Amino acid sequence: MMPRRRADDESIGRWVLLCVVAGALVLGGYYWYRNQAVEPAEPALAPVPPPLPPVAEAPAIVNPIAPPPETSPLPTLDESDAPVSGQLAELFGKDTFSDLFVDGDIIRRITVTVDNLPREKLALRLRPLKPMDSAFVASGEVGQLTLGPANYVRYEPYVQILEKLDADAATSLYVRLYPLFQKAYEELGNLDGYFNDRVIAAIDDLLATPEITDPIALTQPNVMYEFADADLQGRSAGQKLLLRMGPDNAARVKAKLTEFRERIATQHPPE
Repeated sequence: MMPRRRADDESIGRWVLLCVVAGALVLGGYYWYRNQAVEPAEPALAPVPPPLPPVAEAPAIVNPIAPPPETSPLPTLDESDAPVSGQLAELFGKDTFSDLFVDGDIIRRITVTVDNLPREKLALRLRPLKPMDSAFVASGEVGQLTLGPANYVRYEPYVQILEKLDADAATSLYVRLYPLFQKAYEELGNLDGYFNDRVIAAIDDLLATPEITDPIALTQPNVMYEFADADLQGRSAGQKLLLRMGPDNAARVKAKLTEFRERIATQHPPE
């Protein structure tokens, strides 16, 4: 057994496990033309073909999310920490929130983390959650290092918290706070995009994480561990996090992600 080391991007694990806001959108597809015109021997006698049925388009994710009716005005983004922290503490429980979340700029931290999940790296200095209290575990000897059950068990408590999270309550809070998330997303330079689209994209990327049941081979070219498989190492930061959790934990997280996705992907804009 190799000595334990803390991998920097491990510290973001709690965010994916506890602050994910999503579920599943029913996606439509494009139909192939079912009837192809056959060139007749005598074009003058060819019957006029009936009009083709309309092509079904994939339903777009509807944005922006409509604010819930009869809600009190939101604070400005710069003044949002106290009220948002209070609402998150109510959602997760006061002690859990205090143990997990970093003080200050909570909306901005969540927004930049969601934006980075489908990317190669995360902005750790802007993480919304405190570092994990256990270190990364690599099994085996040098040259035969693997990622196995000894590391997977570290995530079990956080997966349990995620599974107990009330999806309806979390969705309601997300919708209520959405204008603040959108403002923070625009501050990142996304003036023509919607944060909700980015949340859906991040969740879809996580749901596409491959399911690997065998121990995953590791290398340690420098200080940090890496996946020996170049395909796994080249995947997004979010997917690599799910891989580090192990197949059982990842499947449970994906189930909750799907539950959230179907809620936030079907929100309708104001009339």
